[in-house]
Amino acid sequence: MAKYASACPQPLVLRIACLKFAVMPGFLDTPVEFLKGVGPQRADALKTELGIQSIGDLLMHYPARHEDRSRIYKIAELGKADAGVQVSGVITHIDLIGAGPGRRFVANIKDETGNLQLVWFQGIPWVAKSVKPGDRYLAFGRLNDYKGRISMAHPELESNAQAIAPKGLVPVYPLTDGMRRKKLENRFMVQMVQTIFNDPRFDVPENLPPALLKEFQLLDRKTALRQLHSPSDLKSLEKAQHRLKFEELFYLQLRHLQLKTNRNRTIKGLVFSEVGDHFNTFYKEFLPFELTDAQKNVLREIRADMRTGRQMNRLLQGDVGSGKTIVALLSMLLAVDNGYQACVMAPTEILAAQHHLSLSEMLEGMNIKPVLLTGSTTKKTRKAILENLKSGEIPFLIGTHALIEQDVEFKNLGLVVIDEQHRFGVAQRARLASKSSTPPHILVMTATPIPRTLAMTVYGDLDVSVIDRLPGGRKPIITAARHHSTRPLIMDFLKKEIAAGRQVYYVFPLIEDSDKLELQSLMSGYDMVTEFLPTPDFKYSIVHGRLKPDEKENEMHKFRNGLTDIMIATTVIEVGVNVPNATVMVIENAERFGLAQLHQLRGRVGRGGNQSYCVLVAGGKLSENGKKRLDTMVRTTDGFEISKVDLELRGPGEMDGTRQSGLLELKLADIRYDENLLVLARNKAEDLLNDDPLLMKPEHFGVRQELAKTPHRTVWSKIA
Repeated sequence: MAKYASACPQPLVLRIACLKFAVMPGFLDTPVEFLKGVGPQRADALKTELGIQSIGDLLMHYPARHEDRSRIYKIAELGKADAGVQVSGVITHIDLIGAGPGRRFVANIKDETGNLQLVWFQGIPWVAKSVKPGDRYLAFGRLNDYKGRISMAHPELESNAQAIAPKGLVPVYPLTDGMRRKKLENRFMVQMVQTIFNDPRFDVPENLPPALLKEFQLLDRKTALRQLHSPSDLKSLEKAQHRLKFEELFYLQLRHLQLKTNRNRTIKGLVFSEVGDHFNTFYKEFLPFELTDAQKNVLREIRADMRTGRQMNRLLQGDVGSGKTIVALLSMLLAVDNGYQACVMAPTEILAAQHHLSLSEMLEGMNIKPVLLTGSTTKKTRKAILENLKSGEIPFLIGTHALIEQDVEFKNLGLVVIDEQHRFGVAQRARLASKSSTPPHILVMTATPIPRTLAMTVYGDLDVSVIDRLPGGRKPIITAARHHSTRPLIMDFLKKEIAAGRQVYYVFPLIEDSDKLELQSLMSGYDMVTEFLPTPDFKYSIVHGRLKPDEKENEMHKFRNGLTDIMIATTVIEVGVNVPNATVMVIENAERFGLAQLHQLRGRVGRGGNQSYCVLVAGGKLSENGKKRLDTMVRTTDGFEISKVDLELRGPGEMDGTRQSGLLELKLADIRYDENLLVLARNKAEDLLNDDPLLMKPEHFGVRQELAKTPHRTVWSKIA
């Protein structure tokens, strides 16, 4: 039973419930080597390559797609499409052509309407032994058109009696190169799954409540799995996919909600009951601009969290320039008013320094002085900071990962603000949050908006706040995509902006030239720009990741104070740079950047009252995705809309920061296309826990079993 204890949700009463109703081993728990046709060697390959340990794991290794083999084509019907087709005929002759790397094995298959050439470039010895002239075969594969002649490369072949009947919808399983090298191809997987279905012991316990099955007319789990692996027809396959997608999303949301509920029930939080002098004085006398309604709403949500006695775990999403920092500062002032310290952790020294500068400027005139602690802080200064922090004399500490070092001790840490949270690992966030005996309130911020579906999936156990409006008085940034051949015109435009007293960012993707990537590097780019805008007429700052922190800050200081006109930089300036006088952002090889990164870079301009511009310089021929990225940037400045396109283009597993969250555990559901199903699953999970928080009703026995046997993934709330 101990095997299941670690997978159980908190608190103790739920752990006891899990132990009481732990899943007893059954047929699906049988080690995969005992499945007929597998054996020790094949089992080792399944375990090593695919992580398949048991018969149940094999059943849960879902097909990546299905091929329609319900029709056998006549050879005369074949067009030039590359979709998979199958033909049935007799091999009339075979031939081995060429030598060395260009060698190929060719077989001619003939039916009553014509001939088709089958070609193999790999595995020739095995194919030559297997393909016999005079035998009938069923060949399935994609068609190629080479110099007007249609052929089929590397087809799947089945001979004799099997070559007569069409097969319907055939599952295609995800496989590794290691599996293929051991001759464990798709056919092996299909056969093994069918062996499971044919076993008289085969059974699958239901894990959804009967009421849900009835309400949404979902297939039972056993039928759904059978139809997914071996569908009767397309409609049955769609029903199976729908049921299993719902199940997947339902349990994802149920675990999120359990963690959130259990955290609120079991973790005592600090009570910030006062809205005191620091908050009120700043709000009335030092607030640099009128808060938007969105900012006010977020502050109300944070204020409500902090006075409940529960630990706040809130994600604050806001577009570039939406005013998240001012919300964080007001939250930190609430901490001070209640006798606690607050800290801000940023991923880079540039961003930490920018936060320190902006907070210091906003608090000038008040008796609160933010302190900066980074890896480049001198030993003497660091010692003084640590002493004052431990004594409570420092109310606000801003820094990088240096904040989580063991010797950094707070007197009474009450609020942790983590900026650009996706750049930190879970363990780093946990170490910072653990620097208080009572867990501090947590506010994580991101300027990389993500769609609602992704937020529900990744941050489903956190409360989410959104600032969806920019402060007033800012003009929309004008964005243009230009080919590199128009660079002289771009340079003329930069001259005019600089002559008007403005400043320019010029971003390159690499520091030095690369033989592998045809990208304009920063150093050669600097030479190129100075040919058009020569020194000393134009003054430059150069910033990249290889500079030492003090060198980087010196270059930033010169640009920030108007001592230089143009900043040549890599993406190190993606976040944390705030120069209101900078009005132009030029990005070379823009087609190679992700949408989120382009949007972040564009957000460095448009911070003052002057019209600002972003010029995306593309080199060479654009891919379809590259063109769509640039078109999206030109069309909109809405970060949330941009994030939707980014999600469509890259998929959830490649979005910044989501890889560590367990998002790739989704086997069937795709949040790009299953938003309605995700929302429905979330609502039904909430209804279930509201009705039966401990899942003790008899009809929820299957739900308890599922939760007991499946370990929790790493979640964002565990930072506290």
